[in-house]
Amino acid sequence: MRCSENGKPLARCFRMQHTPPLPAFAAIIVAAGKGIRAGQPLPKQFAEWRGKPVLRHSVETLLEAGAAPLLIAIPENGEAAAHTALDGLAGYTLVAGGETRQQSVARALSAIESADTVLIHDAARPDLPRAVIERLLGALETHAGAIPVLPVVDSLAFEEEGLMAGAAPREDLRRVQTPQAFRFAAIRDAHATWAGEADAGDDAQVLRASGGEIAHVAGDERLAKLTFAEDFMTRLPPLRTGMGYDVHRLAEGEELWLAGVRIEHDKGLAGHSDADVALHAIVDALLGAIAQGDIGSHFPPSDPQWKGASSDRFVEHAARLVREAGYSVGNIDLTIICEAPKIGPHRDAMRARIAELLGVDITAISVKATTTERLGFTGRGEGIAAQAVATVIRE
Repeated sequence: MRCSENGKPLARCFRMQHTPPLPAFAAIIVAAGKGIRAGQPLPKQFAEWRGKPVLRHSVETLLEAGAAPLLIAIPENGEAAAHTALDGLAGYTLVAGGETRQQSVARALSAIESADTVLIHDAARPDLPRAVIERLLGALETHAGAIPVLPVVDSLAFEEEGLMAGAAPREDLRRVQTPQAFRFAAIRDAHATWAGEADAGDDAQVLRASGGEIAHVAGDERLAKLTFAEDFMTRLPPLRTGMGYDVHRLAEGEELWLAGVRIEHDKGLAGHSDADVALHAIVDALLGAIAQGDIGSHFPPSDPQWKGASSDRFVEHAARLVREAGYSVGNIDLTIICEAPKIGPHRDAMRARIAELLGVDITAISVKATTTERLGFTGRGEGIAAQAVATVIRE
């Protein structure tokens, strides 16, 4: 949306995007295992991963999503380690786990006084996207249970004594993740009547054994399970830096958008989107900082849906990828290269708009301008270039 006031163009208007509240739900996090395969000095759910304890990641996500109550099944004598991992958080209850996963879940379910739906999640899957929670809760409107799944992409083989004994049809198989969602009464009763001799692999198996129907929803690769020592070996650096550079030609009959602000000029920038060269440079800098390609790989100019699109969308997309990578935007240093128009009168409006799009303070945004002393295509007024440097900080 673009707008003006009293005939003067303003920074691009946009609608505030609010995350809608989720339906009420309870949640259980299973964190009662020993985690010995992870090779950590303490159970893996309490070990550090990406700057904080593994357990804390999903607890924060579920609390933010509105889980109430939130119960955490922990190992025997694990209260001190759990409270240390969750220092400063409130809204959770610790429950002593059992000898098996199924027993731990059953104990946590029995501690919930009342709920319509419940999510059961493994602490060893710390990176929990909110979108998966939304899909699971939506599926419970028509099913007693729902699980996130991913397709199997590798060929599968049966093995006997170290030799291939046959192949399995991967198109019929799915990789199952957590959290798994259930109507509370159904999963509580299923656990209460569980008759399996061995530990249940997951809660969907418990519900299905009692006759419950389980829906599949799309999972997410981010929900990878931390299992082995090498899963903890990746350490995000505290700072990362990216650089972006972009050029668009000036043409008559086009609007001129720079850094999210419309500027009156006799020519505008031509391109498949709105050709905001400044925002495009910022997008490339952000993507470069997290090694996620460039603007063309995310928004191909050959795709008709981006024709005339607002570059605001590109910036918001890049900022979301930065957050998903475990970082926040530290600062942006933008340089616009042109002979005309003059950037100075619009500098503060540009800084404010960029800060708004990235959700940072205006003091983190620098906008500068320079010329090429009438040399080259910018000096001849044929186009405008922009260069940006972005620093992102580990959260």
